[in-house]
Amino acid sequence: MITGINTAVAWVLEQDAAKKFFTDTLGLDVRTDVEMAPGLRWLTVGAPDQPEVQLTLMTPGPPTMDPESAEQLKSLIAKGILVGCTFTVPDCEAAYTELAARGVTFVQPPQPRPWGLSAILLDDAGSQFEILQPAQ
Repeated sequence: MITGINTAVAWVLEQDAAKKFFTDTLGLDVRTDVEMAPGLRWLTVGAPDQPEVQLTLMTPGPPTMDPESAEQLKSLIAKGILVGCTFTVPDCEAAYTELAARGVTFVQPPQPRPWGLSAILLDDAGSQFEILQPAQ
């Protein structure tokens, strides 16, 4: 049966801009950046201390989806409706302060939740991601 998660997808509007945001701003490492087929770039990033998990930064479009669906998904990304994954941090307040100083937009400052201290940020395309200091 399933033993873990290897790859998750974050839909982005432009891979180079997303790569810059997730690496230069958030501090993730590039894991893979290759052209798989014409128009299909496999770009993954991940946390330095968690090599077994990666986030694929995918743009909607052929060859993985039809043009009509791609345009619909691009519209949802541009509206900021999509929610991405949760990134864990050892200190949510410190991460919030540092990322805000780097220009990251937050829609929710750190707040206590049953699962820990949580803040919600927007990536360069407007999708939401959580930073979380897990509850002990």
